[in-house]
Amino acid sequence: MNALSDFPITQKWPAQHPDRIQLYSLPTPNGVKVSIMLEETGLPYEAHKVDFGSNDQLTPEFLSLSPNNKIPAILDPNGPDGRPLPLFESGAILVYLAAKSGQFMPQDVAARYETLQWVMFQMGGIGPMFGQLGFFHKFAGKDYEDKRPRDRYVAESKRLLGVLDKHLQGRDWIMGGEYTIADIATFPWIRNLIGFYGAGELVEFDRFANVRRVLDAFVARPAVERGLAIPG
Repeated sequence: MNALSDFPITQKWPAQHPDRIQLYSLPTPNGVKVSIMLEETGLPYEAHKVDFGSNDQLTPEFLSLSPNNKIPAILDPNGPDGRPLPLFESGAILVYLAAKSGQFMPQDVAARYETLQWVMFQMGGIGPMFGQLGFFHKFAGKDYEDKRPRDRYVAESKRLLGVLDKHLQGRDWIMGGEYTIADIATFPWIRNLIGFYGAGELVEFDRFANVRRVLDAFVARPAVERGLAIPG
């Protein structure tokens, strides 16, 4: 496929600016990782809302780009080989956008892999655990009489917050003085845990002063404030 029009997803969400990165997303923790990254880098993009209320994520057009029916996904008309590049999975998209923009990823090879390890920490730990906690605390799981599943995710969420809190001692950001995709991957989930999920008291969030300090610095960034509301 050599043009955006060759991709079925553009039939459902036509590109008004076909020269820009096309973002298909919602303002969820995973979705805003990419909108924040795009706002931070200044890469030109066009956002399209994938409406879960209408099951947009299950349509053939969306599945043609994101076969796991999850947001976010992107379609870059100017991929690395000069052809459009489709991508799903928020972590992969962050790594790609960091490479494309030359921003928010250390140039030092060792530091780059350390950054990636913390991105994987979010993707393999914080995201899944906080998401399950949200289900058992806020959504349908809250009605289960057996609280052992909820308590299992509470305990693991506390453990993960403790790991991060200890790491952030004496650091401005996860990688020290440099703001990176590790922060962009992680802090939307922490914000969601204590905000949308309302689980701050449950996980004793006040115990994690370093996490709170860096979260406050994160949400104070203008690009983060913009990205958290995209797509509207």
